[in-house]
Amino acid sequence: MMELAARLSGLSAMVTGGAKGIGAAIVRRLAAEGVRVAIFDRNAEIAQALAEDCGNGASVAAVDLTDFAAVRAQIALQGPFDIAVNNAGVDQHAFFTRTTEEDWRRLLAINLEAVFNVTQAVLPAMQERGFGRIVNIGSEAGRMGSRGGSVYAAAKGGLIAFTKSIAMENARYGITANTVVPGPIDTPLLRRAVEGGGEKLLQAMENATLLRRLGTPDEVAAAVAFLASREGGYVTGETLGVSGGMGIAQA
Repeated sequence: MMELAARLSGLSAMVTGGAKGIGAAIVRRLAAEGVRVAIFDRNAEIAQALAEDCGNGASVAAVDLTDFAAVRAQIALQGPFDIAVNNAGVDQHAFFTRTTEEDWRRLLAINLEAVFNVTQAVLPAMQERGFGRIVNIGSEAGRMGSRGGSVYAAAKGGLIAFTKSIAMENARYGITANTVVPGPIDTPLLRRAVEGGGEKLLQAMENATLLRRLGTPDEVAAAVAFLASREGGYVTGETLGVSGGMGIAQA
């Protein structure tokens, strides 16, 4: 970790949806390795407590990520950033015929359009400085589809294609863009989502991986830290699964 920390120390990062779960683990990991982190999350109270715990100049931006003007204003205020981690997301489990247009718009706005907003706002300064790391948090649903999660899967599939395109457009500026794709990660959000199915559903999720277990937020954060570091500079346009071999297990 010390060697990686040397390749992260002194950089600045923003993490969307960074107050809880995977996002909070990413914030803690980056801050522990010397990165000044801005937590972009609507839950200002929890985000502020996390920022104070992390130290190292960590700050909070309580902003609606679907509001491009607000996102751009906060990035101008707290940036420029060397690293942008688009982690914020929302899911909904329902068959497509039982979803509404309002559901589609909400899922696409948070899972995909918010990433557009952040990425367009951070890129100009990265291009000017000749350095940048964009790490987007996807989902295996974006590669494999999702029974009962078609709109979410579509958004995450779009995110993967978008990330590859940003990598192509910005390589000449020394900017990398990659997607980290978690599988089933043991978070309070996951536990709440499976309350109806209980242990049986959790066991099914574990069995869908080669490693036969849930992942941890810290394991996702470790992948993000590598891709965000100077050491990860020769990795771009990639989709890195942190899913216990789920893609292979489902093949």
